[in-house]
Amino acid sequence: MARKVLDEPSEDVVAVARQERQARRSPFARIALFIRQVLGELKKVVTPTRRELLGFTAVVLVFVIVMMAVVGALDYVFSAIVIFVFGDPAVSS
Repeated sequence: MARKVLDEPSEDVVAVARQERQARRSPFARIALFIRQVLGELKKVVTPTRRELLGFTAVVLVFVIVMMAVVGALDYVFSAIVIFVFGDPAVSS
């Protein structure tokens, strides 16, 4: 099967890019180019469906809950170790 060469830039694209790099642009032209590029990238954005959004949200919430449990358990273990090593300050008062 033949490979598609869509990802490789053509010589014309490279030549135009070099010419654009060499040409000095005014600040307004650079801002306009930036805005055109941003709008071009925003057209490529695909919004998730409701089902995908709910799935992603569930995954994030489950991950956060698991991480909270891990951090809580580690906090409990380390505080128990500190109390064992240094003693309980409430008992000595």
